[in-house]
Amino acid sequence: MNKPLRRIAIFCGLLVLALLVRTNWLQYVEAEELNTHDRNRRVTIERYASERGNIIVDGKPITGSIKTSGSDYLFKRTYANGPMWAPVTGYNSQAFDANQLEKLQDPILTGNSDRLFFDRTMAMFTGDKKKGGNVVTTLNGAAQKAAFKGLGKKKGAVAAIDPKTGKILALVSTPSYDPSAFAGNSNADTKQWVALNKDKDKPMLNRALREVYPPGSTFKVLTAAAALEHGVVDDIDAKTDTPDPYVLPGTRTELINQVQGCKNLSVKKALEISCNSVFAELANKVGLEKMVETAEKFGFNEKELFTPVRVEASRYNTDMERSENAQSGIGQFDTATTPLQMAMVTAAIANDGKLMKPYMIDQLESPDLDVIEETEPEELSRPISGKTAQLVQQMMENVVDSGSGRNAKINGVKVGGKTGTAQHGVGNSKRPYAWFISYAKTDEGSPVAVAVIVEDAGGVARDDISGGGLAAPIAKDVMKAVLESKK
Repeated sequence: MNKPLRRIAIFCGLLVLALLVRTNWLQYVEAEELNTHDRNRRVTIERYASERGNIIVDGKPITGSIKTSGSDYLFKRTYANGPMWAPVTGYNSQAFDANQLEKLQDPILTGNSDRLFFDRTMAMFTGDKKKGGNVVTTLNGAAQKAAFKGLGKKKGAVAAIDPKTGKILALVSTPSYDPSAFAGNSNADTKQWVALNKDKDKPMLNRALREVYPPGSTFKVLTAAAALEHGVVDDIDAKTDTPDPYVLPGTRTELINQVQGCKNLSVKKALEISCNSVFAELANKVGLEKMVETAEKFGFNEKELFTPVRVEASRYNTDMERSENAQSGIGQFDTATTPLQMAMVTAAIANDGKLMKPYMIDQLESPDLDVIEETEPEELSRPISGKTAQLVQQMMENVVDSGSGRNAKINGVKVGGKTGTAQHGVGNSKRPYAWFISYAKTDEGSPVAVAVIVEDAGGVARDDISGGGLAAPIAKDVMKAVLESKK
């Protein structure tokens, strides 16, 4: 072969080699990126080409799929009681993607998961249409309905947990939204999406998991637990050495009690009438280090909690002056928490000091209803001893029997609870939040722990805002719903 032909042959060979390298690079290295690229419409078209699997509550689907017309996307998502279940399901939209369970379990729901490879292969041979798998939740439909109805037009949230397993039984946030309203990709869907995102009341915010609030007096149960656990208190009926008025340590500032008769009161009686001074002094005596340690064992400052939806971290400041730690011990200053976190605190106390990891997916199912994954209960921590938990239970049950939590009483059932009215805003200028945390207890233990926050009760006068008046009746109805479902 003469020299010019040899050069041409070598050049052609290099071109072929480059083509092979590029082809393999695209197929094996960049394939995933190209498949998931937001401008690759073929992937999106395929995603909506078949019926989506369902999200299940109490054995029944709370989602569905319907055929669409005039679009490349064949099916779109529908929701039963969409506003009630939106904090659980999230949304799935042809135009705006998805979030929460709809997003996190998209491979199962679309049928594209590697775990459904056998089902897809069998469908090819049998000629069956491709189907998505199902997500079976831990939610209790009656409890969810009670929480949603109880909040009504109020702005707030409810989280309920099974203390023994960590199963999330109810998760409500109001105001809410209907995910069906923008499930398609029409102009009407876009208008709904834009309106929801502009709404000043933030209906798409999951307040139960993603919003943090000052917990107010509900935090006093954690302070009481810390004082008992670290030996600051050993007798809940003994008088404490607490002056009234109480001056915050290291300052000349008096901490105001909203009730009379708090001087030297016992921890049990102080929780019953909710004395700020007693619990501020307990937090001061426990000290910042031990208060932080106890709070973190309950889940505060934890940035990696998933249910599997990510939960916003609740916080107990790790760098404070003594006066600030005292205020934090009554749920004020910089302390902030999600409703789920306060439900976790209550659940651990009700479960004799054992905190279970909260979760809301019970099982993942294949299209033919075979279980492909099942969540096992997992212990998260032991924040307090069984003895401490039982003493705090006595105090919380006394709050419901004789104190501000009377509206949560359930005939024939032992109920423990704590009210809270959390101040916030510059100079406490904003309307306070109404809290209530509680658990119900039977001979077989506690099947439910609840946290309720009413962020805004609408036309209720400021002086009438209280955890016992606004939040406790909601918690009672949720607990009753769970108890009745166990019969």
